[in-house]
Amino acid sequence: MFLTLERVFRLGWEKFSRDKSSTWAALIVTAVVVFMFSSLLFLQGMSAFLVSRLESSVDVSVYFAEDTSEEDILLLRERLLEIPEVKDAVYVSKDKAIGEFVALHKNDQLIVDALETIGTNPLLASLNILAKDSSQYPKIAQFLEQETFSNIVERVDYKDRQNVIQRMQKLTRGIRLVVLVVSMGLALIAVLVAFNTIRLTIYNSRDEIEVMRLVGASNSFIQGPFVVQGIMVGVFGALLTFLFLFFLSWFAGARFESFLSGFNLFGYFTSNLFLFLALELGVGIGLGVVSSLIAIQKYLRI
Repeated sequence: MFLTLERVFRLGWEKFSRDKSSTWAALIVTAVVVFMFSSLLFLQGMSAFLVSRLESSVDVSVYFAEDTSEEDILLLRERLLEIPEVKDAVYVSKDKAIGEFVALHKNDQLIVDALETIGTNPLLASLNILAKDSSQYPKIAQFLEQETFSNIVERVDYKDRQNVIQRMQKLTRGIRLVVLVVSMGLALIAVLVAFNTIRLTIYNSRDEIEVMRLVGASNSFIQGPFVVQGIMVGVFGALLTFLFLFFLSWFAGARFESFLSGFNLFGYFTSNLFLFLALELGVGIGLGVVSSLIAIQKYLRI
């Protein structure tokens, strides 16, 4: 048995190293397919980054009654942070609120004059609440509108921002759907191209397969070298793609960040290094083995 396995691996290596033109064709196509699958991982990362940025741009604020103490506000903040749906809750004091308001409208003389006429700070202390997911804001608003907090909570602006939140939810769902459809389409095209290339490689070896059949070789023995060849094509194609992506993301990382601020290609690649390598090896080897097994079936004895 071990002698047979050794011979199968030896024949597979000989086919891989001997059939240079067909091997290189299969290797290049496999590398392109693996690259496309790796690109889908980048696409997924970018879409997750965009969705996260969109969701973090929308929050809900709770404004407190004039006589509410800072201690009571911070206690409520602690309770909010204990809720699984809440990502963060930022306390904005009356002084900070008026400071930000004045800085924002410093060039609007009408507003500046109005504040001077009032003579006091008309703004309320607040908590700006960021949910882990935009669909969780109704639950957070419901928590804040409990009778328990009615003596300190002046108002919750969820209803004021409800339309914006709903539009943002539709947009994020749309981004996820587009990424899913594009991913499935590219994956299907890539697999079909790779399968046809490997099928042509095996077609070029049909005379060799026929000779092996005539001398009484078993189906598994005939399949073995082609499966080994497919594994080698997959491994080398994956490693080639991995090295190419490493240098491409390093070279293009800073340039791409100017297009999508905050998202660094090289940083994303290096932080998911083992995921990329596992995906590329899995796709490359799986594609080589499955395509070889399917393509060789028509040449085997029934």
